[in-house]
Amino acid sequence: MEVRDAVEADADDLAAIVDAPADVMRNVVHDRTVRVAVRRDEPGPNADVETEDGESILGFVSFDAREDTVYVTQLGGTTDACERLLGEPVRFATNERMTVELFVGADDDALRSAVESAGFGHDGTGPSFDGQRTVKYRLDPKRRE
Repeated sequence: MEVRDAVEADADDLAAIVDAPADVMRNVVHDRTVRVAVRRDEPGPNADVETEDGESILGFVSFDAREDTVYVTQLGGTTDACERLLGEPVRFATNERMTVELFVGADDDALRSAVESAGFGHDGTGPSFDGQRTVKYRLDPKRRE
């Protein structure tokens, strides 16, 4: 698995991961820091055609920074990809001596597991989005040093 910057051409794949319109995800790519986890597809010996770009998107994270906190605004994909991708805002926060916060759906056990495995701690309840309860997570890289 590799991590790279997202580009506008990724918008359709990102939209499919989080069930959002592609034009919204194009805006996210332009307005936020967005990183994607990809797997390089290697065609098997019996493959007739290679994939167009030779990779599959496994997940993505978008984040921005305000004052002393990095906010993860979207996170989606496989559990392994999400766990790895959380390293991106954490590295930024560590370098800038900031904390990292995000909200995860209370019923999304796989994503909550990835967030907790990445070192985030439960920090109370979050707001409801479209009637879905959320859990607030926070990580202070300064405390891990």
